[in-house]
Amino acid sequence: MDFSDCALVKRANATAYHPRETEFNSSSDLDGASLYYLLEEWALGPSGTNMKMFLIAPAVCLVTGVLIIPTILFVIFSRFNIRQETRYMLLGNALLSDLIYLLFYTLSAALNAAHVHLPKEACVLLLFLLAVAYCGGLFTAAAMVLDTYIAILFPLRYIAILTPSRTKKIIVLLWMCSGAFPGIFFLVLSSTHSFVACSLEMCSVPVILILTLNGTDAVKLCFWLSTTVIFLCLSLIFCCYAVLYFKTKQSGIWESICSRASVTFLMHNTVLFFYLFPLLALFVESFLCINIVIRLQTGMWVSLTVCNVLMILPKVLFPFLYGLRYREISASLKSMVRRKHLRLVLPAPLPS
Repeated sequence: MDFSDCALVKRANATAYHPRETEFNSSSDLDGASLYYLLEEWALGPSGTNMKMFLIAPAVCLVTGVLIIPTILFVIFSRFNIRQETRYMLLGNALLSDLIYLLFYTLSAALNAAHVHLPKEACVLLLFLLAVAYCGGLFTAAAMVLDTYIAILFPLRYIAILTPSRTKKIIVLLWMCSGAFPGIFFLVLSSTHSFVACSLEMCSVPVILILTLNGTDAVKLCFWLSTTVIFLCLSLIFCCYAVLYFKTKQSGIWESICSRASVTFLMHNTVLFFYLFPLLALFVESFLCINIVIRLQTGMWVSLTVCNVLMILPKVLFPFLYGLRYREISASLKSMVRRKHLRLVLPAPLPS
């Protein structure tokens, strides 16, 4: 199926237009081009205005992220004692991945809302960068949990285990894995010609997810393998948190619900929930769509909500729940604001 097939379907449907609500709600047996046309027609129709409302959340999160994330990154990389610590280097890497994801996903959502059709190569590149940024943030979050795990359970050997040079190599390895993991799947899809060309013409992540469930076996296999790897990473994070809790339960740091350890643990689990719940919602929605339990229109709304709201939210919560809770970073930010305020209120020198 190539772009000419999509154009043929569009012309055929345009010359023989009829109401499509029933067909859209029960289109599980349509081919890729026909299904794409129904999705595009739905996006351009009256409900397309409602679809544009989903652009608000990515835009707001991007503005917030652009305001706070570069500031924290500046503090981390401008202070020698801060950027030499493993936890801060991993934090900076996670924030950088989240900022890249926010930029590219908001760009994708804006182009789709403006009905701008990208060339196939540009769409594939955009999807690849989104996958790399998402994997980079997820893998770095798992590395941060492992770092905390080693620091608490092996405090005397922590510095010897995670030296600054070794941490830099780990970060490079994380980026290599983040690029290799989606790269393998993209190569498999490209070599088997399993990309749905019509979906690449629209280049909307929610639409691509819907068409993936109605695509070839290779596309479905890549989708389920990706979902499995992501759930394995989140399971690793959850298990490390659980072990840390039970290992430190007798130390007395959990006695007060307002203690720093309790609040930090709650914050970390909140971010973990926001990472896990959207993926769980996509998994359930995919299962129901495959088994024709829910309508295609319902699946589309779920995909839009998950991709444009729930998967974006952790990216903007991460710097607040993680970054600003570190004393060194918050103290550096306060000192920067204080110095700027003092420069603004200094009186002008008296004329001689």
